[in-house]
Amino acid sequence: MLVCVAMFSIMDMTMKLLSAHFPALQVAAIRALSALPLVGAYLFWRGGQRSLLRIRWPLHLLRGAIGIAMLTLFTYGLKTLSLAEAYSIFFIGPILITVLSVFVLGERVNGARWIAIGVGMAGVLVVLRPTGAGFFSMGGLAVLTAAVCYAVSAVAGRVLARTDRGEHMMFWLMVLMAIGATPMAAPAWVPVQAEHWLLILMLAVSGFFGQLALTEAFSHGEASVVAPFEYTALAWGVAIDWLMWKTLPDEYTLLGAAIIVGSGLYLIRHETIHAEAEHP
Repeated sequence: MLVCVAMFSIMDMTMKLLSAHFPALQVAAIRALSALPLVGAYLFWRGGQRSLLRIRWPLHLLRGAIGIAMLTLFTYGLKTLSLAEAYSIFFIGPILITVLSVFVLGERVNGARWIAIGVGMAGVLVVLRPTGAGFFSMGGLAVLTAAVCYAVSAVAGRVLARTDRGEHMMFWLMVLMAIGATPMAAPAWVPVQAEHWLLILMLAVSGFFGQLALTEAFSHGEASVVAPFEYTALAWGVAIDWLMWKTLPDEYTLLGAAIIVGSGLYLIRHETIHAEAEHP
């Protein structure tokens, strides 16, 4: 998971750099297109081509559409927000997954967990600024909506994982995003210059190995043990912001992040204790 977070942080840095030159939707298309060779090679290495079409198409199509929206919105938000600010807002994702699990997966959430969810939501408001100025920031709202998309995609992925192979999920997500995002980005497509190819290569490699590390992390470790390491993204965000743009998060971002992370850790710990009680 630590490798996964590091790779995704590098990927987000490259998307932020690319967003200064290309429209957000084009960056989403480039992300998907650049990943196809690596994802395709991984699929064949795993022998997944034999059953490539035996999948649950409706859920894959849903994840593809949501993936386009999530990447486009997150890239748009990165144009105006630092990585630390974007990550602090995006940390609401695991909390939203808990909420959606109630309505989609039929999981039970008791009062203590609902309180933790409410506290986490309040933390997002702190990051977005309690004065209201930040709340109406289009970048902040874009990242918040991207987090909602991430949560929906994650829950859909949980359902898909019951029947579909992991390499199929990775492959079709990138293919469907490329098929969907590229035509939509085409009317405003900005030609890629030679100096951008290194960033695109970094985008492809970091995104692929980040996804691979994520899959391995949850395959070999319990979710309650692995998931907290996602919050190391904030340290990466602060470090990259300082190295690349000489910016540091303000007190609202740090306070809000602490509230959101604390709420998320409580939910993870509470879920572990609940699971141990049910299966001693």
